[in-house]
Amino acid sequence: MRKIIIAIDGYSACGKSSTAKRVAAALNYGYVDTGAMYRAVTLYFMEHYIDLTNPKSVSKALGEISITFHHNDSTGQNETYLNGLNVEERIREMEISQRVSEVAAIKAVREAMVKQQQKMGKSKGVVMDGRDIGSVVFPNAELKIFMNADFDVRAERRQKELFDKDNLVDLDEVKENLRKRDKIDTTRAESPLIRPVDSVEVDTTHMFLEEQVDHIVQLATGEKVNK
Repeated sequence: MRKIIIAIDGYSACGKSSTAKRVAAALNYGYVDTGAMYRAVTLYFMEHYIDLTNPKSVSKALGEISITFHHNDSTGQNETYLNGLNVEERIREMEISQRVSEVAAIKAVREAMVKQQQKMGKSKGVVMDGRDIGSVVFPNAELKIFMNADFDVRAERRQKELFDKDNLVDLDEVKENLRKRDKIDTTRAESPLIRPVDSVEVDTTHMFLEEQVDHIVQLATGEKVNK
């Protein structure tokens, strides 16, 4: 069976990354978490006090950033490395979540990351999730998915995700962060979050993770998943 590009876009905390990882595993495809790339850039900018309003500083910093993904055999997951250091846990903290949309809205940042993402998917056989995969990074992707979920459900999922990583965050704070990110993601000038007209919408509000994965695998292969 020929390999394709599966582009999964959608709002924060609707299950994109968890689903994309399992879809990739089921199809024996590569997986690229583009959100992790923007989070890693955000972490670097924070640690090096980069002025986001200074184009020269941003451009110079981007030239000093190397982002790679390495498979962790003990967990079975890909983990994010920033300039050779494992930053997977650090980039998932609330502090990064509060700033990543602002960083991701910068034109130079998006151009640099999109270029890397297109290179990663050049040979196909890849599942990539983010905000602009089907609209900008791979507008000709063979399968485009747009994921969404009820806002309150998204907030509860994000709070649980943080709790599971020993980050205790009040639900109201999580909701405020999601509202802010949604607004920035959908209204930014560079590659705003939109639903591509040729995408399949998947509402995950009442779906278990396994159902989401099976549905997308079936769309990719045209075959019903056997249980």
